[in-house]
Amino acid sequence: MLARKIFGLLLLSASLFASIAHAQGSSFKIGIAPHTSARVILEMYQPLRLHLERTLGQPVDIQTAPDFTEFGRRALNQEYDLAITTGHQARLFQTDAGYLPLLTYKAEFKAVALVTKDSKYRKPGDLNGATVLALSPSSLVSMWGVRWLKSNNIKELTVRYVSAADSVSRQVLAGDAALAFTSLANFQKLPAEQQDALRIVAESEAMAGRIYLLNKRQSSQQARIDAALWSFAGSEEGRKYLEQNKLEGYRKLRPKELEAMEPYAAETRQILKGK
Repeated sequence: MLARKIFGLLLLSASLFASIAHAQGSSFKIGIAPHTSARVILEMYQPLRLHLERTLGQPVDIQTAPDFTEFGRRALNQEYDLAITTGHQARLFQTDAGYLPLLTYKAEFKAVALVTKDSKYRKPGDLNGATVLALSPSSLVSMWGVRWLKSNNIKELTVRYVSAADSVSRQVLAGDAALAFTSLANFQKLPAEQQDALRIVAESEAMAGRIYLLNKRQSSQQARIDAALWSFAGSEEGRKYLEQNKLEGYRKLRPKELEAMEPYAAETRQILKGK
């Protein structure tokens, strides 16, 4: 009798494991580059997740990574069905892992350098000996920031990398660093009192922002998923999402838009090889 009960429990456990594995295998996985904290990303993309679940008729998971470098590694390992990331990684995923670019946002993407409003900063040379904050070395705003520092011959400083973009401004305001690099979109999402206490001292040219890319294994579903994304943009919850995040809507990629990101993609490739 005892042996039969044990066998039954083992069989039940095996069935549960199989069910969980099946459920995990059938979910559609969206990877979001860690442009802000994981908590904010999960909240921000809930409307899209729910819309795709209804439209595609299958579970949809939102995932991110501890930093941009790890996100790149996971995407190149084909861990996402749909990846949403900035133009330099989008170009890398396209050329090195066969991802299919779908669309981007209408709003321009720019990187900015921030100091406190009462900072003594007047020119780049004032940063010599200072501590500067950036996201992980392979994020687009960090790469732009390092290039900006080099172009201004600023060498004697410390660049400290943090994982959460939404904490960058707080650390500058707390006096932990003299300057921080972040995206203009993240700056514009700060509470009004934080924006008022900060000053933008440098701004990048417009670059390819967050790109949606489909994994090549989903290529047979491209038309269906593309239609689901555009229907989200046209829905009430989609319009609200785009308005709240100042994204202005979706648009198709321009010719050669991703190719222009190749220098940053090449730099990212080297960073990933070194990890």
